[in-house]
Amino acid sequence: MEADLELDCRGLRCPLPVIRLANAIGDVPEGGTVAVTSDDPAARPDIQAWCRMRGHGYVGEEPAADGVPRFVVRRTAAG
Repeated sequence: MEADLELDCRGLRCPLPVIRLANAIGDVPEGGTVAVTSDDPAARPDIQAWCRMRGHGYVGEEPAADGVPRFVVRRTAAG
């Protein structure tokens, strides 16, 4: 999945990947996407929950080139 902005959050633990996502989502236009690569096991449920709470779209997950999970979020007008 392509993304307009890539965040490398490897080595960061909860809640830092979500905080980085929250701080960066405004850097992409409405409809744009942010990818968060994180090896923190809590990132998966945290990012999905953050999307639900903030009204952004959770596009999905895929492995990065090194196999670390990469989560893609779409910015919406509501968020």
